[in-house]
Amino acid sequence: MELRQLEYFIAVCEELHFSKAAEKLGISQPNLSLQIKALEEEIGAPLFDRLGKRISLTIAGHILQKHSRNLLADLQNAYDELAELRHHQGGRLAVGVLPSELDYRLTPLFIDFHRRFPKVGLRIHASVELVKMVLDATLDIAVSLMPMPDDRLTVLPLTEETYGLVVSERHELAGRDSVALDELKGLPIVIYPRGFWGRELVEDACRRQGFELNAIVETTSNPSLFRFVAEGVGASVQTADLVESVGDPALRFIPIRDDPPTRRMAIFHRSDKYLGHVANSFIRIAMERLKRDSFS
Repeated sequence: MELRQLEYFIAVCEELHFSKAAEKLGISQPNLSLQIKALEEEIGAPLFDRLGKRISLTIAGHILQKHSRNLLADLQNAYDELAELRHHQGGRLAVGVLPSELDYRLTPLFIDFHRRFPKVGLRIHASVELVKMVLDATLDIAVSLMPMPDDRLTVLPLTEETYGLVVSERHELAGRDSVALDELKGLPIVIYPRGFWGRELVEDACRRQGFELNAIVETTSNPSLFRFVAEGVGASVQTADLVESVGDPALRFIPIRDDPPTRRMAIFHRSDKYLGHVANSFIRIAMERLKRDSFS
């Protein structure tokens, strides 16, 4: 059994499609099929059930997938540790963040880290699939909402954030000291699309009060979102620290006084992943800076 064959096998497991896996690996589909067939012959059992163009893992495939992932993760840890030994403070670091946090709040953190470790190749991924990307080893570390309990993850809590209403300085509610959550009912709202964690937290809180948000504009871009709000197109529901980091004098943040939506932030990584000096330094810098800047 060759390491290359296991890498090919994992790629097919992830895609569940030979053509897509071959494209991802940069090889031809016939070559990939031959390698998987050779692996199956060596094991003595089929790894995939083939139903036309659709495939699924067999029991043997599930067993090999579990152990192959562990083997490849251990090998990558060895490569990472050896690379750090060679390059000292060099190397690479892949960090994931929520898209809503990158524009204003976390970019200064990454700039600070780069200045301290200029030899490190820093890759920043903005995504809502951060847990999956950490578990798949696409990312070394993620800064995100507190994930669900998972033995495969090491989670370092940060702090909590509460949401409030954000309006233009010309909005009819701009002079209020606070609002009740049910006052958002029917209010024109500018917010992230469904599937974004911030949107889902706010929607869940509203549903508990018996209503849905009146989302008139949905955008994945924070600059766009706050421009819509500043121009009076609609209000939004965001955290106080995010609004403060935007620094737009045309915006007003109004606390929600009764059971406001709340989110818990954390830094997390795979429990079995080797974290060298650079990765641990990033975690230390992030926790110091984000807590100091009231990242909650």
